Amino acid sequence: MRLVYGLLVLVGVLTPTGRAHAQDRDVRFAITAVGDTTVAFQAGKMTWIVRAKRAIVVDPRRNDALVARLRVLSVSATGEAVAVVTGQTGRITTDHVVLGTEPPTRWYRNALLWTGAVFGLALGFGIGRM
Repeated sequence: MRLVYGLLVLVGVLTPTGRAHAQDRDVRFAITAVGDTTVAFQAGKMTWIVRAKRAIVVDPRRNDALVARLRVLSVSATGEAVAVVTGQTGRITTDHVVLGTEPPTRWYRNALLWTGAVFGLALGFGIGRM
């Protein structure tokens, strides 16, 4: 019976899980100008906004109701981003905000991973020398 419980615990631990919504890193940007098919917003020093490429426009007064979907075209040196509207459910105004999701960092760019790897190698070599 212990073997069955042990195997169930092992399967539970090794089962990959999806990302929880609480782990999403959504960032809000203020809309500075609205054109016919374009939206300009202040991205600041967020360089990942070009890599993300997709964003949405929400209405904060209506519990973040979806207003439009965007595709980011460019970000200037001053941090001003320009996006084209790809889908629209309502009229976009400067009262709305752009919501972008920061892409997850790559596993090999995580400093904690490399610190643990170096510590593990040092500990392994230390134990092996005994």
